[in-house]
Amino acid sequence: MTDAPPGTTTAAEEAYLGVVERVLATGVRKTNRTGTDTLASFAEHYSVDLAQGYPLLTTKKVFFGSMLREVLWYLSGADHIRELRRHTRIWDAWADDDGDLQTAYGRFWRRFPVPEPGVALGGEVWVEAGHPRVRREADGSLSFDQLGYVLDTLRTDPMSRRLVVSAWHPANAAVSRLPPCHYTFAFQVTPADDGPDLLNCHLTQRSADLALGVPFNLACYALLTQVLADAAGLRPGRFAHTLVDAHVYVDHVDGLREQLARTPAPAPRLRIGRHPDGRPKDPDELAFDDFHLEAYDPQAAIRFPVAV
Repeated sequence: MTDAPPGTTTAAEEAYLGVVERVLATGVRKTNRTGTDTLASFAEHYSVDLAQGYPLLTTKKVFFGSMLREVLWYLSGADHIRELRRHTRIWDAWADDDGDLQTAYGRFWRRFPVPEPGVALGGEVWVEAGHPRVRREADGSLSFDQLGYVLDTLRTDPMSRRLVVSAWHPANAAVSRLPPCHYTFAFQVTPADDGPDLLNCHLTQRSADLALGVPFNLACYALLTQVLADAAGLRPGRFAHTLVDAHVYVDHVDGLREQLARTPAPAPRLRIGRHPDGRPKDPDELAFDDFHLEAYDPQAAIRFPVAV
């Protein structure tokens, strides 16, 4: 079983709370599609060291089980929430009665559409059906497993600067009810002299709800980085997060001020199960029971209304 080091610092939580404090102090009031105004700031950024513990917030309870179900749903590549709905209702507001979504993160992570033959312009090239990370969908079209390709590259060429996953398809985003908020992420490996090399992750998010969304995003991508690092024989390094429109809904202000008044506790530790012979599991082999959260001592949950 692999694990992140014991939490000995509150630096990651303080980085997040620093962004919240800045947006509350300097954010500009904006209208938006939900009908609930926000205080918004452009291009906020923070970075955390994953070696200092798993960055699950302690100044309020973050529901780790729901977040983990969501990550496993992403990893499944599903374009519906029929399985996810059995465990959490967090995506119900954006799905139809059958559980289908106009946009699903995992669909693009694991099954990004490959253009039809004959549509390439000029010297453009696309992967062909024989590529190991291409699959044929039920309708006969081809899709590409971006996350699988990143893992393959981490194992064969870890110093590559092409370790990018995109959840943004422009033709989908133009008509989708909710195109991806955290729309692209990239990995980078830093050589280390004191053990395995370090896997870093940078996430770019176009729309960032600081009270509800960002704590889940931070936990999600820190977990994903640990999963891929383990599978590729690396160590988790840093997680960096750029928030294009970082915002606080006006009905979240009081709750966030309450959270800012609380003192963070040390970060918990996340342990991930392995095969009986000690081999790390690939992302597709992981199940809910493979993840173990230790030494998590949060303060009470704070209820924030969801703007749909």
